[in-house]
Amino acid sequence: MKAIFPAVATACLLAAPAFGFELTSPDLGDGATLKAAQVSNVFGCSGGNRSPALAWKNAPAGTKSFVVTLYDPDAPTGSGWWHWTVFDIPATVTSLPGGAGGPGGEGLPKGALQGANDAGMPAFMGACPPPGPAHRYVVTVTALKVDRLGLDSKASGAMIGFLTHVNALASASITATYGR
Repeated sequence: MKAIFPAVATACLLAAPAFGFELTSPDLGDGATLKAAQVSNVFGCSGGNRSPALAWKNAPAGTKSFVVTLYDPDAPTGSGWWHWTVFDIPATVTSLPGGAGGPGGEGLPKGALQGANDAGMPAFMGACPPPGPAHRYVVTVTALKVDRLGLDSKASGAMIGFLTHVNALASASITATYGR
């Protein structure tokens, strides 16, 4: 029994999530309402359409890259709405500046790519739910065990999400809300 316990304990520690992996933002609060800067300027909305500033720390050992996503699980599509995906962020990067999600990728770290949002553009798209109850907007940073996902800027949020989940070491999220 004594010989088995160390092996089981080691396996449990290796399978445990990375404690302390944390995502913060001066522009977003967990459970708070999105600011006008993160609201879209299309589909009848008149916000700033600016990606939030993000910072993360305490990534797990073995992290080789990061993915950042902004997803609305409440969109009336049957599959949610991908507002923003940034992938192949080098492991040495621990933040993205506000406004980094422009169509040209300005402000993104060298090597990072934006995938297509659900409007079909590789850029940040702010919140603009239909009138009714507020939607949740989940910003997630995921630490990956691979350097690159092997995708280009035409990749859909679903494909990026799939490859992110199969290569994930840990993730941290902030969930904000917005309604109109």
